[in-house]
Amino acid sequence: MIDIQTYIDSGVLELYVYGTLSEAESVEVSRLVALHPELKAEVEKIEVALQQLTSAAAPYTPSNFEGIQAKIQSKDEDGVIPLSRKPLKQISKRTIFFSSLGWVAAILLLVAMGYQFAEKQKLEEKITKIEREQVLQEGKILMAEEDLQEVTGLLNVLRDKDVISVPLGAQAIAPEAYASIYWDKETEKAYVDVRGLPTPPKGKVYQLWSLTLDPLTPTSMAVLDQYDTEGAQLFEIENPNASEAFGITLEPEGGSASPTLEQLYVLGVVEP
Repeated sequence: MIDIQTYIDSGVLELYVYGTLSEAESVEVSRLVALHPELKAEVEKIEVALQQLTSAAAPYTPSNFEGIQAKIQSKDEDGVIPLSRKPLKQISKRTIFFSSLGWVAAILLLVAMGYQFAEKQKLEEKITKIEREQVLQEGKILMAEEDLQEVTGLLNVLRDKDVISVPLGAQAIAPEAYASIYWDKETEKAYVDVRGLPTPPKGKVYQLWSLTLDPLTPTSMAVLDQYDTEGAQLFEIENPNASEAFGITLEPEGGSASPTLEQLYVLGVVEP
């Protein structure tokens, strides 16, 4: 829904009447004029004003022009036009000057309005660009604030005195690997930091296991298939198990029913 008064004030209707718009722009203005009586009335007013301006700027025509025509048409048999005693009015230099001045004024008006409309469009595009950049900047700030709040909240959880920290040490297959588990028994949530694990090869994923040691019984906690070397690399996982140790193995995509011990990357025991 357009703002009728704003559209009228924009000057586009004048350019439409003067015929200076592109074909596509003229079609769009015609459509809006047909839909809105206020725009149609404004266009009619502009047309009347333009007609008045054109009339004022038109070259001077003697008032007895029709009489001259009649005399030409009624010339005698010898082809001589009868002379009238009444002299013809002369077109003065002043009349010609003001006539030319009227046309110049009309042309300058069109040029000025076209320039004003073009400048207005440039200003609107500039304002739109600034507003777009401002929105993007505000969005970035909002995202940064949300990320900061999330990180702060997570740090508060990990620093809680009831959270058990379990470092997972490297195994023979990857001597440089490491990971950490932060386990809150009360909420049954575990947070797994896998920043120290190498990027899994294509077609492989890491899988986290909860272990009881006597007898050794592994229970799958999660397939870490959202592992991202550029992300936070911190997973939040439900852990209702009575875990005595944790391990991470490398498994085929989708995970395995039991751990592949030959692909055990890290392992850590929960301190009593």
